[in-house]
Amino acid sequence: MSDRLAIIAANWKMHKIHTEAIQFAQKLHYLLDEGDLARVEVPICAPYTDLRTLQTLIDADRLPFKLGAQNVYWEEEGAYTGEVSPRMLRALDVDYVICGHSERRELFAETDEMVTKKVDASFSHGMTPILCVGETLEEREAGEAESKVVGQLTASTAHLSTAQVTELVVAYEPIWAIGTGQTATPDDAQEMCGTIRRRLEELHGAEAAGKARIQYGGSVKPGNIEMIMKGPDVDGALVGGASLDPEDFARILTAW
Repeated sequence: MSDRLAIIAANWKMHKIHTEAIQFAQKLHYLLDEGDLARVEVPICAPYTDLRTLQTLIDADRLPFKLGAQNVYWEEEGAYTGEVSPRMLRALDVDYVICGHSERRELFAETDEMVTKKVDASFSHGMTPILCVGETLEEREAGEAESKVVGQLTASTAHLSTAQVTELVVAYEPIWAIGTGQTATPDDAQEMCGTIRRRLEELHGAEAAGKARIQYGGSVKPGNIEMIMKGPDVDGALVGGASLDPEDFARILTAW
């Protein structure tokens, strides 16, 4: 862990109606001391239907959390039934947007080109993308993990400005470790996060790459977060299942 401000994000996926979102945020705040959040940013990436409720709660109660969305469409407006634009998200004070989560890539056939448009749309509306990259078990066993991750990263970041890269969050999420109970070892996480940072340095220079924040995602739990966070290139985590319980998530935020 470096001196970069850590970022540990909750990704609720398709869980929690708006009343449950209120209960979670209030209980999480109750479980944390002010000092617990002095060294970490905590985006709550909720379903679209929870965002307005969370925005109101965070503002009214001055909760020390950031608001995150799990997806975005890249057009401003138009005949795109079912989609949500970056302008709509920014109007709700959304700070972070997950772009290219492996479930979006695998289940909804999102391509690198689509993910890149989402990254650009997020930046253009003052939101920070959490760009997700990661390999399948088959790709790892075939020795293709690094080329897969570097390829996804390059496709969505090569064209960015230096200023954008300094604000970027990249989440390395080995697909084989998501929701399976398997976790990359701390050495595995550091190795790939280091590879990501080196590629950003090749593209945009050492200063920008040094400021970008890189997360690990994949079955993160209170019991493994401390070891994961020891990697010098690991700046946080994208937490799925363990972020659904405020007590588990609070332990993750305070365990390292």
